[in-house]
Amino acid sequence: MEFRKNDILTLDIEDCGVDGEGIGKADGFTVFVKDAVIGDRIKAKIIKAKKNYGYGRLMEVITPSPYRVKPACSIARQCGGCQLQALSYEQQLKFKEKKVRGHLERIGGFKDFPMETIMGMDEPYHYRNKAQFPVGKNKDGKIITGFYAGRTHSIIDNRDCILGVKQNKDVLDRVIGHMEKYHVQPYDETTGKGLVRHIMIRYGFHTDEMMVCLILNGDKIPAEKALVDSLCEIPEMTSITINVNKKRNNVILGDQLRLLWGQSYITDSIGNISYQISPLSFFQVNPIQTEKLYGKALEYAGLTGNETVWDLYCGIGTISLFLAQKAKFVRGVEIVPQAIDNARENAKLNGIENVEFFVGKAEEVLPREYEKNGVYADVIVVDPPRKGCDEVLLNTILKMKPERVVYVSCDSATLARDLKVLCAEDYELVRVSTTDMFPQGVHVETVCLLSRK
Repeated sequence: MEFRKNDILTLDIEDCGVDGEGIGKADGFTVFVKDAVIGDRIKAKIIKAKKNYGYGRLMEVITPSPYRVKPACSIARQCGGCQLQALSYEQQLKFKEKKVRGHLERIGGFKDFPMETIMGMDEPYHYRNKAQFPVGKNKDGKIITGFYAGRTHSIIDNRDCILGVKQNKDVLDRVIGHMEKYHVQPYDETTGKGLVRHIMIRYGFHTDEMMVCLILNGDKIPAEKALVDSLCEIPEMTSITINVNKKRNNVILGDQLRLLWGQSYITDSIGNISYQISPLSFFQVNPIQTEKLYGKALEYAGLTGNETVWDLYCGIGTISLFLAQKAKFVRGVEIVPQAIDNARENAKLNGIENVEFFVGKAEEVLPREYEKNGVYADVIVVDPPRKGCDEVLLNTILKMKPERVVYVSCDSATLARDLKVLCAEDYELVRVSTTDMFPQGVHVETVCLLSRK
């Protein structure tokens, strides 16, 4: 039977896709339905139809799944931030374990590998230490802020996201109130006019330090002192900065920073390591789970105090400094110069001297240091972006022959692809651990230990 756009189907949701969508079948035709939960019986309207599959919009839940729960957020379906709020947290964890296992089996070709129970959260809300709120206007011309609806740049008005810290709402109320009082216009993507683009808030979970960074399509905001005075009434306020971004693009941050009040960074810690975090710093957004993740990476590295370790894609030195506590020496590589500046500052902050940091692409720095300077590694740790590791880098790792490779991944599909290369001859996959860094969302972090055969 052939199905077309706008057809209404009754579906039993039997599986969950990698983006959290429910999957059902009708006469061999597979339908992916956002907001449907495995175990639901639903009515769905086809919004896009291919030959053997299509995409549907959830119209009605006829019989709810035993795993379906009422979302804690009233705008969960409209907002693009949470894909899994209607799924019980226990089932979210099972979905993420299944996702990683499936990628390792299908893409990597691995079988019978040991996979530890996923590390979830006791309280899977209010865990994000960073949020970036776009600012705009609604149809009535009222200034709003919140998050983008899924796959759009339409702002869903929400100042009280349940994933962020509770203090965020106070900041947003004060900034939007200031804009209304002094007639400050939000940025308009379509015209390139207006001033305030985003409001970024960062929070130190272990220090209770708060940073506010206003991203502007200009150099300053009217009545700056009044805004600073208002924000400083928040007890945790530590840093207020302006970031200038006058480019007409979708990149949130520009290169120019100006300090309005306080210090230019906040401090937070993971374990017993402290980090200085600036508006431009990359820092894991879930500090509670990051400690578990990095603890597992340190465990897998198996350090005794005699090892030389390379930490590739090291950011501001978060994993490097963790490793340096138990390694003989650690070398970190990161392409972003400011991140390396932060990494060196963080090493000094913690009195750690057995580290060295390099600015550059991992796939360029490691081959150069290995081939020209003869460096070696007992352990190599990689924590690449979603696209995974460069092929040149993987080949260099194979040439260097470290005893162990620890792969930290935010995308299990590219992880599986890269592990297939590394384990083709010289290495074997001996341990796999997953950490739920993003409750209510679909992403999951994985740590794998490879040991030389």
